[in-house]
Amino acid sequence: MRLFDLSGKVAVVTGGNGGIGLGMAKGLADAGARVAVAARNAGKAKEAMATLGKDAAFFAVDVAKENDCRAMIAAVAKQLGRIDILVNCAGMSIRKRPEAYTDEEWHRVMNVNLTGTFVCSQAVYPEMKKVGGGKIINIGSMMSIFGATLVAPYAASKGAVVQLTRSMAVAWAKDNIQVNAILPGWIDTELTVAARQQIDGLNEKVLSRTPVGRWGRPDEFAGITVFLASAASDFVTGTAIPIDGGFSISG
Repeated sequence: MRLFDLSGKVAVVTGGNGGIGLGMAKGLADAGARVAVAARNAGKAKEAMATLGKDAAFFAVDVAKENDCRAMIAAVAKQLGRIDILVNCAGMSIRKRPEAYTDEEWHRVMNVNLTGTFVCSQAVYPEMKKVGGGKIINIGSMMSIFGATLVAPYAASKGAVVQLTRSMAVAWAKDNIQVNAILPGWIDTELTVAARQQIDGLNEKVLSRTPVGRWGRPDEFAGITVFLASAASDFVTGTAIPIDGGFSISG
């Protein structure tokens, strides 16, 4: 359908070299967008880009560093000519009880998950204005809704991502820039493999609460990403959409 056609569009996906980010990048590429994978690990990105088509490009970035974020956005705009879509997917967590975190650990999580999202969005704003509008998709979490013992800074950052999404959506609506968030549930990725190793009984708890009875897959983010990146969502902004197999509505 023409509403979902992204031909001629350029999409930046931070953290697009694996997991949910790669699932989103594949969806964008399949819909016709040229994808810029922005990540730290060039080797991992090379493997990922083999699945994204010949027009995909890699741009090195550490989203915890403000100058890196701004330089990456400038490099994409210069090399690919425009930026229409930004997916802020780079993220991390450190699992400890709240009283055990160091200041450095707290700031590291916040800088990647929250500040990186803000700076990349701020940097891309003038590029989207140049082309008459754009789409920004931020990645929250179930921890944007719930709390948990071992993820205080992660939960704080992901809750803040939702509020940041709403604020940017209001501020930039007049510029035809729609800003939305996706809240992944329990998805089978490298990060959640580690969580299952660290948290006793996590797998059983997730399966028992998730109505569809399984963990999600990264490729299941392709559809929602294309929707939020395309003309089909031009009247959708400031939302936070759970992609969680029903986890957030189950008691």
